[in-house]
Amino acid sequence: MAPRVQLEKAAWRWVETVKPEEIRQEHIELAYRINLPACKRGACRRNCKGNPNCLVGIGEQAWLGEIDESAFHSIDDPNSERREKNTFVGLTNLGATCYVNTFLQVWFHNLELRRSLYQCQNSRAEEHDTESDYEPQSICEHLQYLFALLQNSNRKYIDPSGLVKALGLDTGQQQDAQEFSKLFLSLLEDTLSKQKNPNLRDVIQQQFCGQFSYVTVCNQCGRSSALPSRFYELELNIQGHKSLTECVTEFLKEEKLDGENRYFCETCQSKQNATRRIKLHSLPPTLNLQLMRFVFDRQTGHKKKLNSFISFPEQLDMGPFLEEKQDEKCVYELSAVLIHRGISAYSGHYIAHVKDARTGDWYKFNDEEIEKMEGKKLQLGIEEDIAETVKSQTKKPKCSKGYHCSRNAYMLVYKVQQEESSGPFRTNVEVPAFLQRLVDQDNRKFEEWCSEMTDMRKQSVDKGKAKHEEVKELYKLLPARDGEPYEFIPLDWLKKWLDDSTATKEIDSSRFLCSHDKLHPDKVGDTRKVSMQAAQLLYERYGGGPRLNESSLCRECVSQRCRVLRLKNQLSEDYKEISNLVKRTFSGAGFWVGKASLRSWRQLALEQLEEDEHETTHNNSQTNGQGPHTNNKFSSELSECTEDEMKTFNEDIVCSHGGLSILETERKLVSPEVWTKFREYFPKAPEFTQDQEACQQCLTMEQEEKDNEAVSKMMALDQKNQLLNLFHEKNRPVLTKWPQGTDVLYIVPLFFVDEWRKFIRRPTKSSPVSNVSNTLLLCPHGGFMFTYDSLINGEAQHVALLWPSEWDVISRLFIVDQPISIHCLKRTTPSGSTTQYTTQPDLCWECRESFLFQQQRDLREYTQATIYIRKVIEDKRMIKEAAPELSVSSSEAEEEKEEHPKLDGEKDPDFSQSQDGAKRLKLSDSSVSTAAAGVVTNVAKPGGIRRSTRHRKLRGEKALIVSANQTLKELKIQIMHAFSVAPFDQNLFIDGKSLTDDSATLGSLGIIPESIICLKADEPIADYAAMDDVYQVRMPEEGFKGTGLLGH
Repeated sequence: MAPRVQLEKAAWRWVETVKPEEIRQEHIELAYRINLPACKRGACRRNCKGNPNCLVGIGEQAWLGEIDESAFHSIDDPNSERREKNTFVGLTNLGATCYVNTFLQVWFHNLELRRSLYQCQNSRAEEHDTESDYEPQSICEHLQYLFALLQNSNRKYIDPSGLVKALGLDTGQQQDAQEFSKLFLSLLEDTLSKQKNPNLRDVIQQQFCGQFSYVTVCNQCGRSSALPSRFYELELNIQGHKSLTECVTEFLKEEKLDGENRYFCETCQSKQNATRRIKLHSLPPTLNLQLMRFVFDRQTGHKKKLNSFISFPEQLDMGPFLEEKQDEKCVYELSAVLIHRGISAYSGHYIAHVKDARTGDWYKFNDEEIEKMEGKKLQLGIEEDIAETVKSQTKKPKCSKGYHCSRNAYMLVYKVQQEESSGPFRTNVEVPAFLQRLVDQDNRKFEEWCSEMTDMRKQSVDKGKAKHEEVKELYKLLPARDGEPYEFIPLDWLKKWLDDSTATKEIDSSRFLCSHDKLHPDKVGDTRKVSMQAAQLLYERYGGGPRLNESSLCRECVSQRCRVLRLKNQLSEDYKEISNLVKRTFSGAGFWVGKASLRSWRQLALEQLEEDEHETTHNNSQTNGQGPHTNNKFSSELSECTEDEMKTFNEDIVCSHGGLSILETERKLVSPEVWTKFREYFPKAPEFTQDQEACQQCLTMEQEEKDNEAVSKMMALDQKNQLLNLFHEKNRPVLTKWPQGTDVLYIVPLFFVDEWRKFIRRPTKSSPVSNVSNTLLLCPHGGFMFTYDSLINGEAQHVALLWPSEWDVISRLFIVDQPISIHCLKRTTPSGSTTQYTTQPDLCWECRESFLFQQQRDLREYTQATIYIRKVIEDKRMIKEAAPELSVSSSEAEEEKEEHPKLDGEKDPDFSQSQDGAKRLKLSDSSVSTAAAGVVTNVAKPGGIRRSTRHRKLRGEKALIVSANQTLKELKIQIMHAFSVAPFDQNLFIDGKSLTDDSATLGSLGIIPESIICLKADEPIADYAAMDDVYQVRMPEEGFKGTGLLGH
């Protein structure tokens, strides 16, 4: 089928030869494309846009063949959530709780621990009514219930959120797994120690606790002292080692104590050289070996992961490492390997490989997924295929038989080897009846859910089959045969009807209606012509309306479109004719046409025809030639209506009063013949004959504005001549050196002077200044807010100083609400002359103190303020090159700009113009006398050079955005990202004072906005790649602070 544009052109091609009054039924059917051939299945790849007879590619393909039942529902088989026979139960990952799940699985497979937990008294569970949900309270209750579910649940995986919530863990933050293990076992030991059953109080110690001692021997006298200690796991350093045996050997090796580390010998009563080592005395049944993969990196100030390979045996003989073997069993079998996937200490994923104590099979526990290893051997597999941190990957070493190698294992769990004749009691752990009752309750809920899901699947399948039959029946009836009655159904409704994922609503054809309540010719492509029989069935089943049939073809719309299309065809000819006529001279009366309208009349006509063609109107309901005029203030903007903005022909020469615009340059006289042509396209356009007078109101306003401008220029020139030095900032008084010949100076707000200068420079563009608002400088009690000392120390930036003669002029020219003056009183005494400065009105001390207090408070309680960090080297000079910019919140000070640009032809009194056009600073006396109270951003300096008070950054200096309530440690983190210097290598100084208290806030340390802090780095870091782990931790680690593991 031809493209949609071609179909539309073909549908209206007949208008070239047929006038609107000559339209017949055959033309209407051509416009609505009634007789276009229907598409056959297989002929169209997709549905033909614009052909109302195309019923192919609307979604019917999915229904016309045989359909599998699974296509009728989106509900997964509930049995996929069911636990398979002879497998274990997984644990849901709640976000970043995989480290918790791995340890729970390892502890669950410790049969002695599980058996002991089942024996704990739990009156809440024993008395629980199974009609309501069971909610454990204590850690023991949570662990009991969780282990019972892991043992006998029918679910494939269970949710540990109850335990995680009870511990107060953040499910979105990954924590240190080894620290979690220590804290949880400690918490569990404390909880079990309060049990009434004495056999349960020492379960954790009996299972995990061993004995060693720190033995120190004095080299002088040979005295040996031992400090006994208990351990629940051995923390083994792996750096520089390749095997577990090497790690244990280093753990127990002898250490020399000499130099500053010498040992105080009780026998010698003095510090002596000595040796110290750890002696293992007894080992627990379950031996936890922590491989210290996550170590502190001094260079970055954060943890990093060691990805080196360590080999470990399936059978570990600890006999050689024990001091007194006695009858203790020393041979251990590997029972669990805990793995951390990932190269960073702050991200990655935790899984556990655990050996089933009953069968000897190995399983991989990965949150919800449980995988049984083939055979009876541990297979670490893909866990060791994680990419290295460096470019050259470390090759995996060959392992001997009975050994395994891993660069991701961070904890190994060994169980003491048992006698084969130890009996089934050791491997069989029965769930107590009171816990099994709770498990049965959860299993019933699971079975009910499975049954509900199965019913929903069945309902969806039944519904889908019924829909399948309906579509097969109705789709055959959809095509309308030639000569038979037909109706139009919305195409998008048909597509939704054939899309099973969308609930079918009633048929809505209202948006396809024209203004005559019939089918709009432009909307026919969005409908499909179907047989009346099919339409009747669809409306009976789904309802809706209005129904559109063959009587809904709109003759009025077709006639209107015919007229518009013919006019559009005629437009090109008329455009050429009018262009030629406008160029010719004519005699006699004419008509005024706006030049902008003349340039854009063709576009305006086209837009008008488009509106007529699509029966659309502008939002403001205007039509060409009529509509409300904008009520603008009189100015040259009246007729500055561009072609893009114009909506009405000739509106560009209509003033705000509805009359002819006074701007003659914006209009052109055209002949009556041209105007007649325009009237065909714009029958309601504003009409102005040649003898039409311009708007009298506009003429009057124009004259008034010219008169006002002349008055303003005269006023500005008069004020400038009377206050010439104030305008040019020449010969200004300064407070630091009181001028001779006067004992009084007057004060006005600097804002008044600035506004006055604007008026003098551009009197026709700025409003004249009429009054001096000195009350801005007074407190509510009428007292002055500044002292002489505060004015010479920086607060003069708010005021301007005047000579008495200038004050007389200002008092005469302007309305002054309150005179403000500063007086210099010199007195001669026998001890010498003294000078006293007073103000009128007097200073209000109460308001002044309140002002100073608020100022200090603002300096201490700022937010989002800028401070500057300046990096220095040993000789205190600025470094020449800064570290590369890193992602950090910073604020760059913008370049200083001249506040008031000079007008063309106006000379700057402080600069002389050279021949090459460049400005040169004049070092004359007049420039030296620039007052400290002169301009806001300019302060007088020796030599007369005006310096900006705004901070100018030096090379190697960086600006940071900070708040007063953030700590020094948080600032150091920002500095680390900006300069690549670790926090503990930063030495910070402000005004020579060292900043050392990391917990103190910036406000309490006296750091205020615009402060400059000097940074001296102990060890600059050159290798930025070494800081990868640092950038993953934006703030200091909180660890398990605030959780139940620490008793909170």
